[in-house]
Amino acid sequence: MATVFENTVVEEKPATSSRLARSPIVERVGKTPLLKISALAPEVAPVQIYAKAEWYNPGGSVKDRAALRMILDGEKSGKLTHEKIILDATSGNTGVAYAMLGAAVGYKVKLVIPANAGALFKSILIAYGAELVFSDPQHGSDGAIRQAMRIYSEEPARYFYPDQYNNPENWLAHYETTGPEIIRQTDGQVTHFIAGLGTSGTFIGCGRRLKEYNEAIQLISVQPVSPLHGLEGLKHMDSAMIPGFYDADLADENIEVSTEHAQRMVKRLAKEEGLLVGLSSGAVLAAAVRIAGKLKSGLIVVIFADSAHKYFDQRFWGED
Repeated sequence: MATVFENTVVEEKPATSSRLARSPIVERVGKTPLLKISALAPEVAPVQIYAKAEWYNPGGSVKDRAALRMILDGEKSGKLTHEKIILDATSGNTGVAYAMLGAAVGYKVKLVIPANAGALFKSILIAYGAELVFSDPQHGSDGAIRQAMRIYSEEPARYFYPDQYNNPENWLAHYETTGPEIIRQTDGQVTHFIAGLGTSGTFIGCGRRLKEYNEAIQLISVQPVSPLHGLEGLKHMDSAMIPGFYDADLADENIEVSTEHAQRMVKRLAKEEGLLVGLSSGAVLAAAVRIAGKLKSGLIVVIFADSAHKYFDQRFWGED
């Protein structure tokens, strides 16, 4: 099996009547490569681990897929017009996707983001021209959600509020694109799928499509071990506001990973594999190694949601 798989099939084309669909940037969303994780092979053999390299999306993360679909749906339904401002809560990557896509076609974007979000994330959002509203950092992403809801409720006619945590277009983006790409890129040989839980859209959408393809494929969700964690983009579901489309029964297994374990794995990937990835990627790879240790054979696919470049202001990079 080749080390890098390239997906060349686009699942569906957006309607040409859409403003955003006419932008050339849309063609760059999705179709990301699948990379074999070779450095860990001696530890997990004969199991193979492949990572979906979602930083190849133009906004640098897996969230481009869901943001694109939610905005296209807003245009199609008439809820998003040129006069309206795109408003949502974000912990980072979805906000970057909204801001990038909005800038590409002239939509104004307003984002509610926890005040303690990474400085590099904030710089990227400002560079794209997004207006930022900072929520109480003690309440994390849930606080940002509540504040975005309040802003929308006060002036609903002014905003298009995709509501990424409750919008089914979020998970459908992965049901229609990411899941089929994984099936094609592995020639249908995938046996296990692992993704982190944030909005849960990636896990739910891919998981449902993979189970439809083959019920034997095992779905493993990953979340932090506690509410107080440094895994940006991931939720500790037992203590957080549950996304409206989250289905706890879909996962065959849920694995909790500590921030420190994810950090160690991220550093290993950089030094041994030449891959600079975000902390959620370190978390899902740590889970994959745990699963591989229980198997005699298999092909595990994990989602690497983004690269490390937006996290270089975090201190753990300089620690031993």
